[in-house]
Order: sequence, then structure tokens, then C-alpha cells
Amino acid sequence: MFPNIDPISLEQTHYARDALVTKIVHIGFGAFHRAHQAVYTDLANENEDRPWGIYGINLFRAGALTEQFAAQDNLMVLLEKSSTSMQKRLIRTFTGAMNIQDKGIDAALAKLCEPQVAIVSLTITEKGYCLSPEGQLDTTNKLIINDLANPHHPISAIGIITAALQERKAKNLPAFSVMSCDNIPENGHKTRQAVLDYAALIDSELAKWIESNASFPSTMVDRIVPAMDETGQRELELAVGSRDEFGLISEAFKQWVIEDSFCNGRPQWESVGAVMANNVLPYEEMKLRMLNGSHSFLAYIGALCGYQYIYQCMEDPLLKALTLQLMVNEQATSLSAELDTDLVGYAHTLITRFSNPNIQHQTAQIAMDGSQKLPPRVIDSILTLLQRPPYSDANPPKILLFLLAGWMHFVQQKYRDQETLVDPAADQLNALLSANLDNPCAALLQFKGVFNKPFLSNSTLTEHVTRFYQDIEQHGIRAALESLAFLLRKSK
Repeated sequence: MFPNIDPISLEQTHYARDALVTKIVHIGFGAFHRAHQAVYTDLANENEDRPWGIYGINLFRAGALTEQFAAQDNLMVLLEKSSTSMQKRLIRTFTGAMNIQDKGIDAALAKLCEPQVAIVSLTITEKGYCLSPEGQLDTTNKLIINDLANPHHPISAIGIITAALQERKAKNLPAFSVMSCDNIPENGHKTRQAVLDYAALIDSELAKWIESNASFPSTMVDRIVPAMDETGQRELELAVGSRDEFGLISEAFKQWVIEDSFCNGRPQWESVGAVMANNVLPYEEMKLRMLNGSHSFLAYIGALCGYQYIYQCMEDPLLKALTLQLMVNEQATSLSAELDTDLVGYAHTLITRFSNPNIQHQTAQIAMDGSQKLPPRVIDSILTLLQRPPYSDANPPKILLFLLAGWMHFVQQKYRDQETLVDPAADQLNALLSANLDNPCAALLQFKGVFNKPFLSNSTLTEHVTRFYQDIEQHGIRAALESLAFLLRKSK
């Protein structure tokens, strides 16, 4: 299949693939899942008598790609790259994949209701959970409106999971664990909330059965997996000896922390480096704020500086220094005291990872869906820091506030240039700008999806964001960054 790949030479043994049993169904058969959870499961299968197979389901994609995956025996190749070396890895744990748009919802539900399925995992991005800013099911979401009217033909992940659990209940089959692998704080708790809220609207007895029988473990996932482009595809083809449309390139680093709360069994992920924990939230917050929050800073500020890739941002001394200060002086200070982690060491590890020129992670990719990402990565940190010395209402965390001003300029620039803003709230943001062209900063401060009531009620925060916005507008991003760096030095 792949002439230049031999599992034995990669210290991967030939576990019996014909013994794979589909015990995990993954919704959101995208790059991150294939380069992260699938890798851990493939490695853990070396320690399993009956290896765990994964079947992938795409909600909204269409086309012949999944048939092509079957034609290559459900195998794919991952190139894991550090700054100095590369390892080729064959991923062997998939039993198949489908697009609901092609095969239909009945085929997806049939797969989810196979008796041996024990885990349904998710990478559907923040917007896929259909939650309101308050953390409840958003019954005004168009997907949820559709599903409530057609509960046996749902289109949202929440509706599909609930329909599958309803069918399993009717057939006296055990419930499965629903495991979110998205970058959302307390992702398991939020998934549980969405499913139970939805189920209660469909059938109150079903909601009680799910609450008693299913489980919703939280996870923290970490690995940089850039979107594949034609350059990456050519590199992959040269490395493996044939074209692999499902193949990927990732960094060498990977991390997974999992709440050990499974109702129907799980692979031995801890045997291959995953951390099984009682409380994942401190780790989730560490990663969301220090890594993802810094990524958002680099995505918006780096894009304004003209950088296409994250590693290019790290070649800019000023951006690199500010990113490290953001991690150590602001984000790390906002974290739980429960963390038994060297946060300064973690920050320097992140700087090294961001600086890897072999991982071409686009700022545009990270900048997507900012309206969903900024509240847990930035707003929560700011509001927490106001209660912790040396920060206060009189001395707020300035780099995080500058980040918000940078996001505003990024959104405004897309609007001015008539370019597509990839964000579920793009229409709302564009409408706000259209209604107040003379004052884009004031317009965007009205967007409650990012700027919640506690933030807006603090005039110091809005004044700093406005001041940083105006500094970028009047003097340009470089001069504004230099002013920020001077302000930080002066405040020490």
C-alpha cells in the first residue's frame, strides 16, 4: 500500500488487524483526531487481546473520500516532525469511515447502535455542541430547531448521539461513553449538559436513562496538526512512496489527559503515555490558556504583521518575547493552584514547539471561529486575573487586552477587504460593523458572544481595549507592539 512504510522498521508490531472490532465511533473524522486519538489507540492496541477499532463519521462533508479510504484498506500515514528529525508512522486502527451526507442518517445510527460500540468520541469544534453562552443547550440554534422537529432524523452531533442512545435503550443495549476531544473547558460536562438538555425536550424518561447509564469523560488534548496543503501532500508522497489523501503531518509532541470515567470499557491508553486523571479541568485550563490563548495572540497579531505561519512569528524577536510574557506573566498566573506543573518550563516548551520550522501551522487556520475560542482562552483569564495580585482593576493584564484589540482589527480588516471571515458569528459581526462604520471598536464591543456582562461592566477593561485598538489604527501594528512592550517594562 505504502512502499516506503514498514511497521516493523518503525518499532510497530503487526497486531492482527483482522481482529479489530469497532468499539469506538468517532464523529468529526478530521485531521486532529487521526493524528492524536487514533495514534494513542493504535499504540494501545499492541497491549490489547482484542484491539479497539475506530469507525469515523463526518457530519457535513460529502464526496468519495471515505470510499477512497476503504480502497487503501483504511490505513493512513502520519509524519511526526520535530525541528531536527522526522518519523513515519502507519495508523492501523480504523475499520472504516462514512459521510452522513452521502450514506444518510440511518446508516450512521446503525453504526452507533452496534452492540459492541462502547465509546463515541467527538472532535466537532466549539460550535458543534450547540450551547448558549451560559452553557445550556441553545434551542435557537438552527441545527437544534431541526432536530427537535425531526428527532429521528437529526443533523447535529447532539441530536445524533441522543437518537442513538434512545435506540440503544429501546433495544436493551448498554449505553456508551461520550468523550469530547475538543478544546473546551470541562468538555465532558458541557457535552453531558447539551445531551441531557436535548434529551429532556425529546423524552424525559430517556434523559433519566442517559443520566444514569451513559458517561461523559472530560479530556485535554494537545498536538499541533497543521492543515494539509499541496506542499505537504507532495512531502508525504515522497516519504511514503504513494499518494495518501488521508495522510498528515504533525509535530512530534503529543499529550492526552483523560478523566477515567467510562461506563462500558476503554483501551489501555495509559500504557502508551496518556494520563488518566480524576480532575481534568486544571490541565484543560493550562492548555487552553497557555497554548491555545498564545496561539490566538499569534494568529491575530501575527496575521496583522503579515506572517502566514506560526514559526515565522517566532522568528520575530518582539512577538516571541511578548508571547513568552503572555504565557508566564498572565496566563500562568490565572491557573489553578491544583496544577503540579512547572509552568515556566511548560511555557518555554511551547515556545520551542511554536518555533519548529518543520510544522507550517497557518495563522489563518488558528484564527478561525474566534467568537467561540476567545471566551475560554482570553476573557476567562482576564476576569480571573483581576482577582489575583499583581493584577487589579487598576492594573489589568495588558497583553490579553491587546489580543482582543488585535482580534477586532482582524475582523474589521476582513470586513473592509470583503474577505470571508471564517466564524459561526460572521453575519452578526459584519452586521455590527455595518451599523457603525465610524466606530468599529465600539461596534464590536457590543458583541456579547465575546464581551460578556462582567467584562463590559468593568470600564477599565473596555478603556484599555479601546486604547489598544486606537493605537493599532493610528500607528500601525508594529508601533503598537513596541508601545505595548514599553508599557510592560514601565509597569514592572
